[in-house]
Amino acid sequence: MGADQMTATRGSSEEKEERVVKSLKGIQKAAAFMLALPEAHVQKVFTELDEMEVVDLSQAMATLGKVRAEDVEDIFIEFVEKSGSSASLVGTLYSTEVLLGKVFSQSKVASIMEEISGPAGRTMWDKLNNVDEKSLANYLKNEHPQTIAVVLSKVKPDHAAKIFALFSDDLSLEIMNRTIHMETVGRDILGNIEETLKSEFIANFSRGDKKDPHERLAEVFNFFDRPTESRFMERLEKKNKEAAERIRALMFTFNDIVKIDATGIQTILRIVDKSKLALALKGANEEIKTLFFNNMSERAAKLLKEDMEALGMVRLRDVDEAQMAIVTATKDEIDKGNIVVNQGGDDNDQLIG
Repeated sequence: MGADQMTATRGSSEEKEERVVKSLKGIQKAAAFMLALPEAHVQKVFTELDEMEVVDLSQAMATLGKVRAEDVEDIFIEFVEKSGSSASLVGTLYSTEVLLGKVFSQSKVASIMEEISGPAGRTMWDKLNNVDEKSLANYLKNEHPQTIAVVLSKVKPDHAAKIFALFSDDLSLEIMNRTIHMETVGRDILGNIEETLKSEFIANFSRGDKKDPHERLAEVFNFFDRPTESRFMERLEKKNKEAAERIRALMFTFNDIVKIDATGIQTILRIVDKSKLALALKGANEEIKTLFFNNMSERAAKLLKEDMEALGMVRLRDVDEAQMAIVTATKDEIDKGNIVVNQGGDDNDQLIG
């Protein structure tokens, strides 16, 4: 690369960095300012802010990233104060937590970090847009329809659509009707709703999202194909047999369908693609095949058997994919409470007709 090209590249880079600094918003500049201040000054500033302002500022500090020393100096000049630092700084969750720890109690720091490391977004409505629709729908269905209407009018339309689809038809229509006739919502009412969502839902959502690591790994194992699952499970058993047994117990595989009663099997038959079912049963054991055939009409069972025979030789990978699709659909119904899995138990607990 020639000297002119190097100069041009350097100039382009500097212009880009200058544009980055100019694009910083007030809260981001304040975050950089705080990170560069001595701890004693940081403490004084934080004690003058209310809790929401601390959370907003902490969020900006945690997501700031790297800021050059020259840019820090420009920010200080803009705040009409000079910086004695000559080093660049990096704003991360860890550095923010350490800094907050110099000012607040451990429990207070934990509360703030839980808030900013929860669903991403600066405002409450930003956060709700990043919350799983099932979790949000389960929370909102217990609220007054007018409150639900206000909340769904503030989130993104595509997110609201997914939530509406999870409500009963009656509740959805009631919310839609209230949305149509909704007048301007007062700032105090909106503030109360935001505060309730923050204290009752977002905080609990962040805490509840911290699953048992064995449960997380079980969910990952559920999505492995059979060779991969066997390979990792065998290695894990050698390294930590107890953990492997816990993960296996938490997994739900295609073979676990035998634990589902007749009503549950009929639910699966209604929701799954029949071509997927035929392919999945090609690689299933006789117990599972019989379970499905016995819960179908004689004609439907005959047609399914014919579809299976017509498939001829199939690849194991295709069978695995079909079985996984059925497992995923089944787990969704289990989560909704539409299917119950019999976990087994002592023979004395069984019912006798």
